[in-house]
Amino acid sequence: MRYRRYGRTGWNVSEIGVGMWGMAAWSGSDDEESLRTLGTAISRGCNFFDTAWAYGAGKSERLLGEARRTYAHAPMFLATKVPPKNLRWPASPDSTLPEVYPADHVREYTEKSLRNLGVDTIDLQQFHVWNDDWATDESWQRTVSDLKDDGLIRAFGISVNRWEPDNVLRALATGLVDSVQVVYNIFDQSAADQLFPYCQTHDIALIARVPFDEGGLTGTLTIDSRWPETDWRSTYFTPERLTETLARVERLEVLLPDGMDLPELALRFILEHPAVSTTIPGMRRRHHVERNAAVSDGERLPPRLTDALKSHRWDRRP
Repeated sequence: MRYRRYGRTGWNVSEIGVGMWGMAAWSGSDDEESLRTLGTAISRGCNFFDTAWAYGAGKSERLLGEARRTYAHAPMFLATKVPPKNLRWPASPDSTLPEVYPADHVREYTEKSLRNLGVDTIDLQQFHVWNDDWATDESWQRTVSDLKDDGLIRAFGISVNRWEPDNVLRALATGLVDSVQVVYNIFDQSAADQLFPYCQTHDIALIARVPFDEGGLTGTLTIDSRWPETDWRSTYFTPERLTETLARVERLEVLLPDGMDLPELALRFILEHPAVSTTIPGMRRRHHVERNAAVSDGERLPPRLTDALKSHRWDRRP
């Protein structure tokens, strides 16, 4: 496993982290298998784990807390997120900051997460949604500063709305944001336009989430793929989007080098960008860990292939 500096925090984090949404909120998850998978990730050198209270109303956090107790010897950076009080994902343009992140709500859920994780201090606490119209409101700024001053969190971050990577730049200008989590993959490349250069200049860490486009870039979907209504993918992959995704994947597959599958290509594309601190594929099975961790070997994609992949950018609207 190779490690990268996590912005101004100075942490050295595994460039392949663990995204834990699927362990609690996707169909087909199994707690015992999840715990074994976390153990495998730790043994393969993963030290960055991203969860959220919203992933199963604290279930994912509790799984991570159990893994931390089981592998107490292992270095682990724990990242979680405060849910919006109005429970609206993504942030609605007409929502106000007091409706979404009042100070008492942020502290309450930080304390819930501390208990679920079984720690005294959260390494990275994040807002799970954001609207940059709130950036100049001093209430969230005081709340974040107080959480740090009280020793409840070490660093603060914002998870940016899908397909709106620049909807955080004014918040970053406050100097209070240590980390940004954003969708970035072969299809979703817009974060590299403005957000990535800004974060590089200001030493802000970047988490690249959804590296496989919710499964679209795994090469496992078919026109007959279906999910339970409670599974996020049932709304993400509408029939129209599933059809277009499969067509785009088919065009991508002709670029695969010998011996490389689509998930490996997807991860290597992300790791090519120097602004990325870590990427967090969802890994619910041990073989997922083995496959994804193996990509962290320092091997670079040929420049011509990287350039060719950039042409597969797919700009979508919120």
